[in-house]
Amino acid sequence: MKNPFNALYRFFKSLYLCSRFFQIVFGIAILFLFSFWAPIIYPFIWLVVIAFLTIVLSEIIALYKDDLFSAERILPEKFSNSDENIVRLQFKNKYGFRVNLEIIDELPVQFQKRDFLKKANISAGENLMLQYVLFPVERGEYFFGRLNCYVFTKLRLVKRRYSFCNEQMVKVYPSFLQMKKYDFLAIDNRISQIGLKKIRQIGHTMEFEQIKNYVFGDDMRSINWKASAKHGNLMVNQFQDEKSQPIYSLIDVGRVMKMPFEGLKLLDYAINSSLACSNIALKKSDKVGLMAFSNKIAAFLPASGKKTHIQQIMSTLYNIDTDFNDSDFGLLYAYTKRKITQRNLLLLYTNFEHLSSLRRQLPYLKALAQKHILVVIFFENTELKKLMETNAENIQEIYQQTIAAQFSYDKKMMVKELQKNGIQSILTEPADLTINTINKYLEIKKRGLL
Repeated sequence: MKNPFNALYRFFKSLYLCSRFFQIVFGIAILFLFSFWAPIIYPFIWLVVIAFLTIVLSEIIALYKDDLFSAERILPEKFSNSDENIVRLQFKNKYGFRVNLEIIDELPVQFQKRDFLKKANISAGENLMLQYVLFPVERGEYFFGRLNCYVFTKLRLVKRRYSFCNEQMVKVYPSFLQMKKYDFLAIDNRISQIGLKKIRQIGHTMEFEQIKNYVFGDDMRSINWKASAKHGNLMVNQFQDEKSQPIYSLIDVGRVMKMPFEGLKLLDYAINSSLACSNIALKKSDKVGLMAFSNKIAAFLPASGKKTHIQQIMSTLYNIDTDFNDSDFGLLYAYTKRKITQRNLLLLYTNFEHLSSLRRQLPYLKALAQKHILVVIFFENTELKKLMETNAENIQEIYQQTIAAQFSYDKKMMVKELQKNGIQSILTEPADLTINTINKYLEIKKRGLL
């Protein structure tokens, strides 16, 4: 047997009075005040009060005679970090009249948004689909609270609150939307439209595939003279890109990668880039692996060419986060020497703010470059760049711009220092990291440096 007190409690908890209700009550109070000087209108005011209460009661009965409204929040299986993700809201009105809606969705705390409000109306017996966009900047689990729907009639005197979809959770993964975007464009003829470069191929860095008949436009240097003499017409050797070349993404998860730019940590830029680059490498039949390190090895995945390996990489990157420890490049070198025995392309995502910090790690970088093709990827400070572009108006601002220019000069000197020691590098703005990394990978592959 249901407890009547619980039912009464739920009723009052879901009942809300609209602003129009209070406006009418205020107007009635003013009429009662005027009736002090005009007693003749006093009985008529009570008639207005009775009529008003009757209308309010009838609206409450219409809204509460049964649960005739339903709603559902439709979430995707997972969110893509640093991308626009669509959340859909579906409503169904079973009332016999048109209702107005005020929708308050309790978003995850990571968004820090407390002013979510959407308004709509639904005709009798109809369905309605709404959607909105969320832009997460952190990986992890996001918990949605209640989907609160305030239903009221065109009289707008009282509202009834419905609550749905308690405690829904969605996981935010590294940017798989960006991965799919570059996966498509990297094999398309329009790659230059988004900044991907076409690399001129130098020499024959290819694997032999077959011998075929010569057609106009084939490279004359590929003619197979023995096969031509045997068949009585020109035959050429056909080559294909070398496959199964191992590519490792080495991601620094130390304190230097905790710096945020445009709401996203450097680590997240590195993770999104490594995921997109790994996916393209797998599409080109190369092997891809992953290592994350700081003062310890946070994660390691051996290189594999399986197409399903990208899911394992994504799951590993999902759980990686930065800490406040200094990264141990000596540990990186020792672990790489033990675990990665053959020649590989190593894409090292890290950051150096001072030339002295690079020089401290340079012996380990040189040791890695002796056995592997090492590409050191680090970041331009876009905030300092903006500071240098502003007009200085006083001595303090001139001093600040001078310091910013010195930091910018140090970054360029780091690139030269690495080149002098035979180490390739990418100095990039965080927003251009993925494009520049893919360009470097395609360049190294086409030139047969690996």
